[in-house]
Amino acid sequence: MSAAALGAQVKGFHDTEQRFATAVLRLDLLLFLAAIALAATGAYVVGTATRGDIPGNPDYYLTRQAAYCAVGAVLMLGLARFDYSRLREWKLGIYTATIMLILLTLAMGTATRGSKRWINLPFFKLQSSELGKVLLIVALSAFVVDRIRRLSDKETTCRILLLAILPAMLVVMQPDLGSGLVYLSIACAVLFVAGTKWTHFLVIGLVTATSIVGVLVLAPAAGVHVLKQYQVDRLTAFVNPTDDPRRQGYQLKQSQVAIGSGQKTGRGPKGASQTKLDFLPEHHTDFVFSVVGEEFGFVGAAFVLSLYALLIWRALRILTMAKNLYGALIAGGVTAMLMFQVFVNVGMTIGIMPITGVPLPLLSYGGSSVLVTFLAIGLLQSIHVQARASAAAKRRELLA
Repeated sequence: MSAAALGAQVKGFHDTEQRFATAVLRLDLLLFLAAIALAATGAYVVGTATRGDIPGNPDYYLTRQAAYCAVGAVLMLGLARFDYSRLREWKLGIYTATIMLILLTLAMGTATRGSKRWINLPFFKLQSSELGKVLLIVALSAFVVDRIRRLSDKETTCRILLLAILPAMLVVMQPDLGSGLVYLSIACAVLFVAGTKWTHFLVIGLVTATSIVGVLVLAPAAGVHVLKQYQVDRLTAFVNPTDDPRRQGYQLKQSQVAIGSGQKTGRGPKGASQTKLDFLPEHHTDFVFSVVGEEFGFVGAAFVLSLYALLIWRALRILTMAKNLYGALIAGGVTAMLMFQVFVNVGMTIGIMPITGVPLPLLSYGGSSVLVTFLAIGLLQSIHVQARASAAAKRRELLA
């Protein structure tokens, strides 16, 4: 190799290293630290809650959750270096892929407890409804940008809602009511950030309320059951959990007992009897926050909620500093996805929200949920990096 070629190769290496260092410096470090802290906390809590679940392999869930978190962190950093604006060109393909993945799950998915939500892959089970959350955010944001000049038209609002309702209905058919509700919250958030008229949201609210009454009251009275009975029981149990505490009220009752028994500083992993004796159902997935409350008490629960507050605050900040509308809409969709899941999951463990099976981001066990959450945070980091790069370029132009 000639000296000139060697010099060019060394220069290229240094340029790549410099670009990587610059990208790292432009990351939102608080957002990064909040995500890593939540993932580490989730892996630890899942590990302590499930040590007796698999005989002979006490670290079964811990090792898998830690692996999901490690892979997710790498994907987040990789996506942070990608220009999210390019995704706008692929909106039709992304939206089509979302629908096809959900249909593929309905056709070929693995049935577990009467639900078809997973596609078996070599290393883990892919839950298409989880991946669909991020894909829907990216696609809907692009569709809204394309019609931004006609945002005040009712037709635009209806089109965006229909684009979200279609995959939401398919997901509910799996059945996965929680993810379907997340899809609708994403659509509303994207429309809100774009500046849709408040009258449109008023109509959406009225239609939503009417639909709830129709699904839970009018349709069953007419002999039409849109939801399965266990879903209806979950939705209504939080209103009167003591009516039948051994059936639909059992999960909520045990969750409240677990959180209440933690008191100020918790019972610790060894003393958490509700978790260890399996009184608390789904302690590593839907009710992982109840485990936090029992093992670490008010202090632990407050710490976890503080990390979520930091995560959401940074997401909102990134929304305001995005270099273009597309980035702001994506940030708004991701923020809504995180806020909705945190509020519903924590709310259902303490009895202020119905039990819908929504996972707690980065804490609940599950490869799809963890990886998708890291991908969503990677999109936020990409928006942050691009915004800072754009601001730096403008400063250089002013100084030139």
